[in-house]
Amino acid sequence: QERLVESGGGLGQAGGSLKLSCLASGFTLDHYTINWFRQAPGKQREGLACFSGSDGATEYAEHVKGRLTISRDNVKNTVYLEIVSVKPDDSANYSCAAGELCLVGQAVIFTPGAYDYWGQGAQVTVSS
Repeated sequence: QERLVESGGGLGQAGGSLKLSCLASGFTLDHYTINWFRQAPGKQREGLACFSGSDGATEYAEHVKGRLTISRDNVKNTVYLEIVSVKPDDSANYSCAAGELCLVGQAVIFTPGAYDYWGQGAQVTVSS
């Protein structure tokens, strides 16, 4: 079965770091562009970072640039998102998606079907 599974969420302390994983099964991640999103209750979905499947280029949203690193391990078929200097505003549900689109920004909108695969999401809660 083809799917994405996020892990690594949970509780964190402000100032610390978190590393989220997006594991693909049933298909090869490096054939796709992988996008990390997050959404907090009552807020719009943010596009945080993406890793291009075609050339390995990365792109980050301006409002989080410098604190996030997206990386890919082809052997493990996994894409990671590391966040440093976390703060309570980073609390949200984080999800990854695989497709052809790289979409980053503080409020992103896309049509259903824009991505081929979605993970179920991982909740991150950062305490002050």
